[in-house]
Amino acid sequence: MFKSLAERFSFRRTSSVTADSNTRTLSEHTARLSGEEQYASAEDSTSNSLKKPDSLVGSNATSISAGPTVPLVGAGSDGVTRPILHDTAALVVSGVPRKSYDSKALPIRTDGSLDYDALYEDESDNDLSMESHGSVVTHLLSQVKIGMDLTKVVLPTFILERRSLLEMYADYFAHPDLFLRIADLKEPRERMIQVVRWYLSAYHAGRKSSVAKKPYNPILGEIFQCHWDIPELPTGDETSNVEVKDGPVPWCRRDQLTFIAEQVSHHPPISAFYAEHYNKKISFSAHVWTKSKFLGLSIGVHNIGQGTVTLCDLNEEYIVTFPNGYGRSILTIPWIELGGTVTISSPQTGYRADIDFITKPFYGGKKNRIQGEIYGPNDKKSFISISGEWSGLMEYKYNDGSKPSKFETFVDVNSIPIYKKKVRPVSEQDENESRKVWREVTAGLKMNDIEKATNAKFQVEQKQREEAKERKETFGEWDTKYFKGIGESWIYTTPLLHRLTLEKRDSKR
Repeated sequence: MFKSLAERFSFRRTSSVTADSNTRTLSEHTARLSGEEQYASAEDSTSNSLKKPDSLVGSNATSISAGPTVPLVGAGSDGVTRPILHDTAALVVSGVPRKSYDSKALPIRTDGSLDYDALYEDESDNDLSMESHGSVVTHLLSQVKIGMDLTKVVLPTFILERRSLLEMYADYFAHPDLFLRIADLKEPRERMIQVVRWYLSAYHAGRKSSVAKKPYNPILGEIFQCHWDIPELPTGDETSNVEVKDGPVPWCRRDQLTFIAEQVSHHPPISAFYAEHYNKKISFSAHVWTKSKFLGLSIGVHNIGQGTVTLCDLNEEYIVTFPNGYGRSILTIPWIELGGTVTISSPQTGYRADIDFITKPFYGGKKNRIQGEIYGPNDKKSFISISGEWSGLMEYKYNDGSKPSKFETFVDVNSIPIYKKKVRPVSEQDENESRKVWREVTAGLKMNDIEKATNAKFQVEQKQREEAKERKETFGEWDTKYFKGIGESWIYTTPLLHRLTLEKRDSKR
């Protein structure tokens, strides 16, 4: 579901990203998005020469006040004090009253406390119109430049989605049945087709709203864990489905799909995540570095990294890359699209696929279109063509004469069920787990109390800055908990294949 992925944005309206654009190493990132910076869409044609509004800048700057705990300067993780493009929605223009909040709209437990779990499970959302925050957005735009790296820029709180980026990655498994069926197929050709089917179904669930919103940037060391039950695909029996104590979610059973994500680096921001199903002997491990840039009236995010599906019984892998994301029309009603070419390949079988996420043309055309081709080992001509919309119906046809050459349904993401992930209660979570870390920010956003959300967000980030400063002063290093870096990749420390190998070896003793 590999936020809002959702935190993915650019300016260009063509799919000119090359096939290898998503597989470049971390050291090659500086050349990314260069082509995107020269192009404005019809929706974004309001020019980049926005002037600073008099009410916010210059002689009238004193007419803005901030909440007492929201400074406009702060120390970065490197300890350097610099201006912060702070969550300026918390700034209050003189004479403009703050919004009142109806507490009856919030879920309350019987003991009178706020039900944070219900807050996170509530997917209803307020419509977001940047026009209602025009002065804030214009002030923000006046302080950034085209091509500027947004990694250290704090964006307004009101554009945030009520969950962490780590939780958003779990949406890759919103259709866990499609993922698990990969392991059931006998032929490598059919397995490759199913990998592509699962992969293309993975993006729509992460975009819950037609309006683009940004998930929380995870803090260093943040963790998110969840699991799925798939009753339609029973495996094992009650006696054999014991808890997998050495798995990523140790309170889950062998017949459940489990997921864990960790923020392994803050600068650059790198997330690593891993999922497995013990009984099906299948796992997925990935790492993503989100590289964002300001592109005028759009935001572009390149997802640098890759993921690997592993079929443990076959010792077979499928390596996938990720599309880029673009947030358009950020001065009006922002929306998200994906763009670029991704690849899926199996080194063991030789099957591969190229998939283009096609951005909307300048005039006309549809949003969210994809075009894909699947190739056999050493083949130059594809045996399957796929087209459609990643947010709806996708169709395919055979090109090799093995079946009638007509388009049939490949997958229709709007006609198949989304399986709800299960997360343990916030009250039982560790302090560094996503929902606990961001609970007060989430509450503030749900209340539509932007000042409350901004203050809570600042407190979370300030704590991270203080910890980074302390490590720097003591020459300490951050130690990740569940993932380890190997070269420019991050892998789960105890993957299912490794544990099964050890179990098999021990059983022979």
